[in-house]
Amino acid sequence: MDLLRYSISRLPTANPHLNFPAPLRRRSFTVRSSLSLPFSEEKAVYYKHLEAAVDVVDRACRLCVHVKKSLFSSDGSILEKNDQTPVTIADFGVQALVSLEEDSMFLRTNNLVDAVVDVLADIATSRDKLTQDDVLEAIDRGGKDAYAFGPKPATYWVLDPIDGTRGFVRGSEALYVVGLALVVDGEIVLGVMGCPNWQESHPDKSSSKNQENENAVSMSGIIMISHIGCGTWRNTLWETTNMMGGLLDNWIRCFVDDCQIVHEARFCIPDSQTWESLPLSLLYNATTEAEYVGSKEVLLLPACCGSLCKYLMVASGRASVFIQGAKAGKAIKAWDHAVGIICVHEAGGKVTDWRGSELDFAADQVKRRIIFPSGGVLVTNDSLHRAILEIISSGSLVDS
Repeated sequence: MDLLRYSISRLPTANPHLNFPAPLRRRSFTVRSSLSLPFSEEKAVYYKHLEAAVDVVDRACRLCVHVKKSLFSSDGSILEKNDQTPVTIADFGVQALVSLEEDSMFLRTNNLVDAVVDVLADIATSRDKLTQDDVLEAIDRGGKDAYAFGPKPATYWVLDPIDGTRGFVRGSEALYVVGLALVVDGEIVLGVMGCPNWQESHPDKSSSKNQENENAVSMSGIIMISHIGCGTWRNTLWETTNMMGGLLDNWIRCFVDDCQIVHEARFCIPDSQTWESLPLSLLYNATTEAEYVGSKEVLLLPACCGSLCKYLMVASGRASVFIQGAKAGKAIKAWDHAVGIICVHEAGGKVTDWRGSELDFAADQVKRRIIFPSGGVLVTNDSLHRAILEIISSGSLVDS
């Protein structure tokens, strides 16, 4: 079954062995990746879905790199949304590529349709001939008013085209993530995250399918995949000397950090929040100096922009904890968490709100776009999860 040829919009059933009924127009990129996954198809119910998701996230990361090369030299490449979040041609290009997210009206009113079509043409194969109408239709399939779910469990894809757009425009060292997850009847069953400028300069806990090749060449970029019951795995996106080359068959199993003591953990928090705004600050100060962490301090890791790069850090073992407080009047978006949740779960970690309850992606019954965690979100391993929840509850800082 060629998943992406049917535009991976809304799936009618959770059965991957059934062909999807085609939408009105079958226009999208064809699946091209020949890379094998690190587990057999017999073990993974959604194997074909994951193959397609890996291919499209890989392409999306290359699109981002392609656009970023000319980001600061081409007029009109950086724009502003109504909420003042920078958005780029790459953001809309990924949306069209995956056929989800946003509304094409922004492109129409800012005369950016041609630019998005051009950047998609740059990564297309000879079989992929997209017109302006194809691109606009693909974007609108995921627009905010494109679909109403209702109270029943649903099956759908969740995309964050560029999580950390501020990082995308900030420079080569800032992390940003392309994230895609599949939700089947209310359960996240697979996820793929791509981070084009991830550097393997820090050790993480992992085991390799092809360990002998792990240190053969210097690598840059990471793609992380997860399938329910099959674990979380990572692969390099490309060799540092060939950033537009193909994925290598070098999957490495990921596990969360096994730290069990709170003040020895490595924390990351949202860019928009301070350590002093979080409940653990009542017991611990935070420092960014790894060599000088006192007994009443914790190490705070710089992780730049977006939530998904923090999930990526926890799932790979680079960070021990990601904690985010819910802020009054500010919605927490489903696409900032969905793919990260399954990657952390399958790496042996836990994701809950500050009361210890799992995040409910069906709470927003109509659009499935907002989640409502009590107090905030906590992402870590089982031991630290229990300890941190005890600190939070003892301080009575969770919304009653």
